[in-house]
Amino acid sequence: MKVAVIGGGIGGLAFALGLHKRGLDCEVYEAVPEVKEIGVGITILPHAMTELAALGLQAKLESLGIENEESVFFNRFGQFIYKEPRGRYAGYKVPEVGIHRGRLHRVLYEAAIERLGADKIHTNHRCVSVEQNENEAIVHFIEGSTGKPLPSIKADIAVACDGVNSAVRKQFYPHEKLMFAGINFWRGITRHKPILTGKSYVRIGSIETGKIVLYPIIDNIDGNGNQLINWATEIRRADCGMNDWNKKGELADFADVYKDWKFPWLDVPNLLATADEIFEHPMVDKDPVSQWTFGRITLMGDAAHPMYPRGSNGSAQAIIDGRVLAQLLLESNGDWNAAMVKYDAIRRPATAKVVETNRSTPPDFINIKVEELTGGKPFDNIDDVVSQEELRKISEDYKKVAGFALAKDGAVG
Repeated sequence: MKVAVIGGGIGGLAFALGLHKRGLDCEVYEAVPEVKEIGVGITILPHAMTELAALGLQAKLESLGIENEESVFFNRFGQFIYKEPRGRYAGYKVPEVGIHRGRLHRVLYEAAIERLGADKIHTNHRCVSVEQNENEAIVHFIEGSTGKPLPSIKADIAVACDGVNSAVRKQFYPHEKLMFAGINFWRGITRHKPILTGKSYVRIGSIETGKIVLYPIIDNIDGNGNQLINWATEIRRADCGMNDWNKKGELADFADVYKDWKFPWLDVPNLLATADEIFEHPMVDKDPVSQWTFGRITLMGDAAHPMYPRGSNGSAQAIIDGRVLAQLLLESNGDWNAAMVKYDAIRRPATAKVVETNRSTPPDFINIKVEELTGGKPFDNIDDVVSQEELRKISEDYKKVAGFALAKDGAVG
């Protein structure tokens, strides 16, 4: 069996490594001409780290990121709401690690080159369409850099890992649109002294009045003890247009929301103003669909289940997709179609729940709940507003839906 992996992002490369581990042949086709360490931060949650550890990548990733010790929630006045231990500090077998997305991608890419061979990883190949017949799937490409046609390739099956704007998904759902609910966000990285423990994942505020999420991704970035802090701001505004993925973020577009956010433990305006770089994005997803697998073609990752980038769960779900399909193909005894249909039946409903939960009750719903209960005003004592047990339940319910609730043996359940 030969598998064409369309897209060499985090999900596509993890899938390719999973296929190789199981002795299955594949080739990866990535749109960008050159893989570079670009972007900002990402959190490798316990269920994602469990999958990456199985691919032999945990030690390398730990060395390149910062292990999260705690997750802490504050309101927009800097008042403490709730905190909980994370990763190994919470009893998991594996750590939860904040890392530069480009570093994670680089580790996967270099592992794929080493294990599959450079001749199996094709850059500058942007998929424009896929067709199939009784004998094969045929994938058509253009050069990512020039748009010039490239030779088509043939495989037994084709797996589309080509992202939220997937050309393959568009073939099967041509009239589908991105879902935008008036929420935009801006992301950046700033060199800054350690915040709280220096291993803290921090959420402040809510989307209605302004929210920021921040965590460290590189330690001692300058030799003076400063860390590289990843941050993301998010705000819902009536009648706003969608941010542009391809446009550089401008501080002036959102700085006014945070101008008074100066706390004893953090000066948010200064954190934003001293960023190395800023990116803007729209908060978008797509409604879950009724089918991913169409004969020799199936969808994976953001091409299958684009979701709000909350809780760093999109990449985790893509990595799990890959492991599930790779294992089913291994066990299929040559009946790849049955394996792909089963993959669809297992992963589509599971990820649909995550898509819906990221809209309604994401991890920061804790802050949204408190803001509702207080009318968006400061409180005297959080225990007079809501119990810690109720806030803990919100957190644990999300972990169950996302697939990384803590099992008794320290594994993810």
